[in-house]
Amino acid sequence: MSAKYKQICYSCRKNYVEITSRQKYAICYDCQKPEMDKEIKNKKMKKLFDIPEEFYKENSFLRNIKVAYNRYEKLSEKQVEAFKNTVEKLNKDKNIK
Repeated sequence: MSAKYKQICYSCRKNYVEITSRQKYAICYDCQKPEMDKEIKNKKMKKLFDIPEEFYKENSFLRNIKVAYNRYEKLSEKQVEAFKNTVEKLNKDKNIK
């Protein structure tokens, strides 16, 4: 696991975003929310993306996957699997606390 640190959002220059050294572009939840709010018509994907809002606030990976789906209207099997694994891990962490 790589070290996490806070960096100011590149878009709004107001909010701080917790990122790792692997991430190139820090963008906050508030700036990415308009891209995520598009209506999803596919029932299977709608169910996949129906997770608690706090997960999207905490995890930029989940936001990026949802934005990618909204842009291209498809995801690879690996992206879907990674999304499910991340949500499952967040659920376990939430239940432990």
